[in-house]
Amino acid sequence: MFPIRDHNPSGRTPYVTYILMAANIAIFLSYVGIMQDARALNSFWYDWAIIPARISDGEAYHTLVSSMFLHGGFLHLAGNMLFLWIFGDNVEDALGHWRYLAFYIAAGVAAALAQYVMDPGSMIPTVGASGAIAGVMGAYLLLFPKAKVDILLIFIIFFRIFPIPAWIMLAVWFAMQFAGGIGTDPESGGVAYWAHAGGFVVGLLLALPFWLGKGGRDYWQRNDGLPPHPEAQYTLGKSRIPRVSRRRP
Repeated sequence: MFPIRDHNPSGRTPYVTYILMAANIAIFLSYVGIMQDARALNSFWYDWAIIPARISDGEAYHTLVSSMFLHGGFLHLAGNMLFLWIFGDNVEDALGHWRYLAFYIAAGVAAALAQYVMDPGSMIPTVGASGAIAGVMGAYLLLFPKAKVDILLIFIIFFRIFPIPAWIMLAVWFAMQFAGGIGTDPESGGVAYWAHAGGFVVGLLLALPFWLGKGGRDYWQRNDGLPPHPEAQYTLGKSRIPRVSRRRP
């Protein structure tokens, strides 16, 4: 079960979101050729990924930023870019281009620090834009809690798309990250749950002054928690595959 789109059209072209997506894709393509070379890849991660033990030694602070533009594989990249595509344009529309860019970088750095704090002596490299994107999701929750998000549910051979309020989807996602962080040893590697949870919380807090400036709870009440514009409507077109009628015996 994962989100595929929202019903919340943005009022301006999300240039920063597009640039961030392009940068993540271009950087991934620049080193994808060494993904099968363990020695070269480990050397690359050492230089550009967050390694908590190096931060503890007072070095490689640049990796707090560089790591958020790296990904461990195609699916890692694709999943992050999907979430950024869905939620980034509306947060950029609300904050403005430059403030959104600063917000994104700040959320990413905070997410990296959250993961670092949980195991400052770890030598396991951490990469991915998901901490920064989690911050975007936290801001989205505060600004558009009842915006509709379409969820694709896949169960064996059955699949269905259905809309749910953003606050439900985002609350469930955050709960899963928090539970994963509690139940997983940071030294085991895998998903950086605390980066996700930390980025989400920081993103929500960074968006709080903007939300209060809009009126806080009055802002929600004016639109009942929905975006302050008509929602996008989607319809599924009819399949062009011809139907063959079944003959009766």
